[in-house]
Amino acid sequence: MDVDIGNALASVASPGVSREALDRLDEQVADAHERIETGRANAEHGYEALNLPERTDPDEIRAAVDPVADAGALLTIGIGGSSLGAATIVDALESDTETVFLDNVDPEWVAAHLDRLPLDATAINVVSRSGTTAETLANFLVVREAFESAGVDWTERTIVTTGESGPLRDLADRHDLPSLKVPDGVPGRFSALSAVGMVAAATCDHDLDALLAGAAAEAETLTGSLFECPAYAYGATTYALDVRGAAMNAMVPYAESLETYSEWFAQLWAESLGKDDLGQTPLRALGVTDQHSQLQLYRAGPRDKVVTFVRPRETADRSIPETEVEDLAYLGDSTLGDLLTAEFEATEASLAAAGRPNVRVEIDRVDEYELGGLLYGMEAACVLAGELYGVNTFEQPAVEWAKKATRGLLGGGRFEEAEAVADKTALRIER
Repeated sequence: MDVDIGNALASVASPGVSREALDRLDEQVADAHERIETGRANAEHGYEALNLPERTDPDEIRAAVDPVADAGALLTIGIGGSSLGAATIVDALESDTETVFLDNVDPEWVAAHLDRLPLDATAINVVSRSGTTAETLANFLVVREAFESAGVDWTERTIVTTGESGPLRDLADRHDLPSLKVPDGVPGRFSALSAVGMVAAATCDHDLDALLAGAAAEAETLTGSLFECPAYAYGATTYALDVRGAAMNAMVPYAESLETYSEWFAQLWAESLGKDDLGQTPLRALGVTDQHSQLQLYRAGPRDKVVTFVRPRETADRSIPETEVEDLAYLGDSTLGDLLTAEFEATEASLAAAGRPNVRVEIDRVDEYELGGLLYGMEAACVLAGELYGVNTFEQPAVEWAKKATRGLLGGGRFEEAEAVADKTALRIER
C-alpha cells in the first residue's frame, strides 16, 4: 500500500503535524521498529502476527477445505477476530460461493439465514481459539440442530479452526473432522492471514498464495523510518494527530468491495489501542455513500477527527449513457469510474480546504495480492502505534470483563462481573 500524509501536515490542517515534529517522531519510530523486530524474531505473543506471511501454510488450508470443495455456500461461525478478517477477504473478492458469517446471536437473524440456505450444499466453518466462546458455540449448536432437522449430516460438512485443546478440538477429534490450528501468539484480530481468515478464502477458491505474497511484500517495507515505510507512516501520523486532538479516525474506503474492511479496521484499532484512557476511536464509513451523510460533520464539525481514505487506483468501469436532459449532458461523456474518482478527489480537497486532516491510502487494485498487503500494512501500523502509545497492543481486558459477566448471567459460574450488572443506575422515562 502507498500512503500520502500531505493533508495531515500542520501547514495544511488543524490539528496537524509539522515536518519538524515528524522528524522528532521518526526517532521514536526507529526505537519502536527495533522492539517490533525483536518481538518477531523471538516469536513473542502478538508480534508473531507479523510473521504470518512466512508461517501460514496454504497447502494445509486447501487440504482441510477439500472435502467441502463442492459447497455452494459457506456458513462461518465466529465472532470478532474469528470472523472479520475472513469476511473482509471474501467480501472484497468475487466468487460463486455464497458466504454467510454468523457473528451475532440475534435469534431472528440467525433463523432467517438457516431457513434460507440450502443446507445440503452448505459448508460449516466454526472458528474459536478456546472452543468456549459463548456466541460461537451457541450458534454452532443451533446450526448443528438445523442440519440434523434437515436430514443433513453436519459432520460431512464441517471444518473446525481452533486451539490445541478445548471443546471444539475434542469435537473435531471425536468426529474426525477436518481441522486447522489457530496460530499460537496471534490475537484474533491479527489473524486474517492465517487459517482463521483464509479457510473462507480457500472455500471460495481465492488465491491464498497471492494473499500471502502481498503480505510478505508489505513486510519487506518495514524499516526504522516512517519516511521509508507506508505502514509506519500511517501508524505514526495517526498517533501524532490523536495526541494533537484528532481522537477519532474515520476509515472511508472508496470501493464498495472494501466496506467490510472498515469493520475489520475498527476492531483492530479499537481493541488494540483503547487502553489506559488512550487510543483513537475508529469510525466506519463508505465513499461515496457516506460523504452525503457524514461529510458535513467531518468538514464543519469539531476538529477532533482524521479521515482516512482508502482507494484502489484501478477498477472495472462502465460508461454512463448519454441523455437529452441538458443539465445532465456532461455525464454522458463520463464513466462511473470517472464519477467515483471525481467524488473522491472533491471530498479529499474539500476537507483540505477546510483545514481538516486526512490521509490517503492507495492500493493498485482490489485483488488477493493487494488485499494481503493492505491487511498486513494496517496490522503493522497498529503495532507501531501501540508502541508509540506505550500500551499493550495485544491484550483486551475490557472485553474479558464483559465475557465473564455474560457467562455469569447465563449460570456458567459465579463472577463478580455478573454481580455488578445488578448495580446499574436507572432513570426511566416511560410512556
